[in-house]
Amino acid sequence: MKVFVFPGQGSQLRGMGGTLFDDFPDLTRQASEILGYSIKELCLEDPRKELNQTQFTQPAIYVVNALSYFRRMQTGGQAPAIFAGHSLGEFNALMAAGCFDFELGLRLVKVRGELMGRVSGSGMAAVMNIGQDRIAAIIGEEGAQGVDIAIHNSPTQSIIAGLREDLERLASPIERAGGMFYPLNTSGAFHSRYMRPIAEDFRGHLMNAIFSPLKKSVIANVSARPYGDDEVVANLVNQLTRPVLWCESVQYLLAQGATDFEEIGDSDVLTKLIARIKATPLAPPQGLPVASDTTVQPRAASAREDAHIPPRSPADKVAAWNQTYPIGTRVRSARTVEGELETRTSALVLFGHRAAVYLKGYNGYFDLDELQIV
Repeated sequence: MKVFVFPGQGSQLRGMGGTLFDDFPDLTRQASEILGYSIKELCLEDPRKELNQTQFTQPAIYVVNALSYFRRMQTGGQAPAIFAGHSLGEFNALMAAGCFDFELGLRLVKVRGELMGRVSGSGMAAVMNIGQDRIAAIIGEEGAQGVDIAIHNSPTQSIIAGLREDLERLASPIERAGGMFYPLNTSGAFHSRYMRPIAEDFRGHLMNAIFSPLKKSVIANVSARPYGDDEVVANLVNQLTRPVLWCESVQYLLAQGATDFEEIGDSDVLTKLIARIKATPLAPPQGLPVASDTTVQPRAASAREDAHIPPRSPADKVAAWNQTYPIGTRVRSARTVEGELETRTSALVLFGHRAAVYLKGYNGYFDLDELQIV
């Protein structure tokens, strides 16, 4: 199975796009008119040093990703079965899947970049060489409750977000634990509770847009599972305040039989992350210090027929599961993996909103509502 993946913020580099702007003059002109400046000049020359500013970065990456996709489709070859995008790249994945056209996608990204660029006083840092369970433990040990795990890129790479002073005091404990700590040059703490002030504004813009049914599947950052046609607004709003589950998304795709990942855009960031995910078994995290968010609730899950219980909160689902099913319970998920699997842990509330259990043999978390007892 072939998958096209689109990079997000952090992949920008002066000179990106190359000849794409001349190859697609009409779209380049349209983009410049929408943005109010020359997208070609910004990407190739960056004369005013704006490319690393969020309100400019996001439209630039979206346009380069989109033009790269259009050129890729002109070359023929195997078409993708499914799309995925990292953070901002999810907009390109939705565009490629037919949810909206190039113009609407750019207008939404322009607004998103402007809103996110307004948030200040917080920041982000990359943590390498240790897993997110250890990161979560360090955050708890240091009492840094204002820090969220914002992005899970690979088994040994995560991005944390929070107030800058809280991030700074985590540097030494992380390094003592064998990790590497790198402050990132971002305007705010993306994919965390600190984006809540702009979430409602962005939802208003999304509610005014018209989206089409997806022609192909797209993996959502917030769930690491395929989009439903009625989940576009909820997922894109919640993506602002909830973690990007990139590692889990790739792991899910591998479980579905994905064998060929092709990065679309002027970057190899995701190609390298996917190689790390393939090479490193995913250790089960022990829960993440991510603030729960109720900006937009996702579509309610159906009740688990085998337990004969109505839909309830994630905490109630976890409690009911753990009272009934011990570690080692045999389960099956027809939606995702062929054959029987075995639970390796008790169920828990993952990322503040998912009732899930870790499965041996799959080496990852599954939502309780997806499982059938064997």
